[in-house]
Amino acid sequence: MTGQTATAEPTGPSRSAIDEQLRAILVDVLSLDEERVGEFDADTGLFGHLPELDSMAVATLFTEMEDRLGIVIEDEDVDGEMLETYGGLLAFTEAKCIEA
Repeated sequence: MTGQTATAEPTGPSRSAIDEQLRAILVDVLSLDEERVGEFDADTGLFGHLPELDSMAVATLFTEMEDRLGIVIEDEDVDGEMLETYGGLLAFTEAKCIEA
């Protein structure tokens, strides 16, 4: 056995930090009220439920997520399910942050 010690792989930012950043991005990109976004829960509908989140806004949202969170979102990563609810978008974002 060598003198090396095991180190844990970094897991990226905490869930609460990602949640906070994602909410800030939604406020900024969609020009939503901060209090309204603060009330979003896992079941809050996004695409198809928020008129502000149209197909053009989705592209801006992804670009902002990439810039602020240091992630890369490939076309094949995107599906309707991940944009359906806030919980889906948060889970997707967490996975991308861990992957980054």
